[in-house]
Amino acid sequence: MSDVFIAGVSMTHFGKHLDRSLKDLTGEALNAALADAGCDVGMLEAAFFGNCVQGHMEGQDMVRGEIALRPFGVEGIPVVNVENACATASTAFHMAVNYVKAGAADIALAIGVEKMFSQDRDRMFSAFDGAWDVHDVEGSKARFAEMAEGVEVPDGSTSPRPYSVFMDIYAGFCRMHMREFGTTQEQLATVASKNHEHSTRNPLSQYQKAFSVDEVLAGAPITFPLTVPMCSPISDGAAAAIVCNAAGMKRLQANVDRSMRVLASVIQSGSNRGITDFDKHASRLAALKAYEKAGVGPADMDVAEVHDATAMGEVLEMEALGLCELGDGGPAAMRGETRLGGRIPTNPSGGLESKGHPIGATGLGQIYEMVTQLRGEADKRQVEGAKLAINQNGGGICGIEEAVTCVNIIGH
Repeated sequence: MSDVFIAGVSMTHFGKHLDRSLKDLTGEALNAALADAGCDVGMLEAAFFGNCVQGHMEGQDMVRGEIALRPFGVEGIPVVNVENACATASTAFHMAVNYVKAGAADIALAIGVEKMFSQDRDRMFSAFDGAWDVHDVEGSKARFAEMAEGVEVPDGSTSPRPYSVFMDIYAGFCRMHMREFGTTQEQLATVASKNHEHSTRNPLSQYQKAFSVDEVLAGAPITFPLTVPMCSPISDGAAAAIVCNAAGMKRLQANVDRSMRVLASVIQSGSNRGITDFDKHASRLAALKAYEKAGVGPADMDVAEVHDATAMGEVLEMEALGLCELGDGGPAAMRGETRLGGRIPTNPSGGLESKGHPIGATGLGQIYEMVTQLRGEADKRQVEGAKLAINQNGGGICGIEEAVTCVNIIGH
């Protein structure tokens, strides 16, 4: 067992790339990560390739990584294809870290790539339908309808246009949190407004337009209390990381001072818990394990990237990670604690809401942001003096929570 380092990272622009192929995005992310690490492609000893919807969108149901990476010289090594819903890229990273940690390789690649945009809108939105139990769709709908009970839904607050089924799921989370803790739509709008402002400082973000709280509240409805600016878009993009042990580091031409240590990498699946049994939330349990492994606590974190597929996601995950008290996620945002310059800057990248959410690449996009912040290279969105960073990336739904969640802590 040995320390594992992140020697190189990369991220393409997240957004709408109808004119680019999945292979094209793969090559950009791969070559940029190799260059950042001072690594020749022939030095890679294993690759973990994350993708969710290429089979659904293009019919490439199998050997996606082998097909996408071969044109760029990745051949003759283990290539593992990874799918774990929206936590796919973090899972690929976790697998690469542990492959190196186990001594199976000195240098490994984790890469996540997604092409979701299509002229076929029905196919595009139906890509999400396989991220929960397809044999129990009505039961799942009933569970989230029950979760949402007790909160009045205003007339005209549900979109007549198609949207991902996961927005109904997040609406259930929202209304439950409103009922249990008094969370307000204005607090959620404050989270979204903060993330949109952060995205104006990130040239790789899909959206780079600031929204005031009032503008978020006035946005087109999705399903109460969510409006369009509170929700992540459909995105294309790729991100990658080169991980290595000390022996691998010696072989690379990377600047050691720019290489970050992986202090903890944890994956936790969900469980059959009660709706309000928050201590058993998968992200809560994963975070506790990560803090123990890293020998640190929530108060030690300088910057966080969390899975804000909606503004409600950021509130839930901040509380689960212990970065604020249970029920205080919304008020903490109102107090300015989670914006740049605040107590715990959260999603300085713009988050999924603004940076974008190409689901097979999202988790490595978070890793890219963490490393960039810890290197002091985040420019206008830099968290001053950042030494420790945490990310949380969730995927799918099983029961009443994420099917899987990944938590990573990295530092100098």
